[in-house]
Amino acid sequence: MLQRLAIAAVRMYQTTISPLIGASCRYTPTCSEYTVQAIQKYGLCRGIWKGVCRIARCHPFSRGGYDPP
Repeated sequence: MLQRLAIAAVRMYQTTISPLIGASCRYTPTCSEYTVQAIQKYGLCRGIWKGVCRIARCHPFSRGGYDPP
């Protein structure tokens, strides 16, 4: 249940806030999609942690590229 709620929150971000910010993620899949995939694959706590770590790596000086969860 909490897992679905967390995924719904990320999906809401993707449809409401992300379009206003514009494409800025240097990775594929995007950081928000990575977080959803990580939650689905690893569960809520570990998935969110992996998402937070990924967001911390996503900055203008990172190489970016393909980085699946």
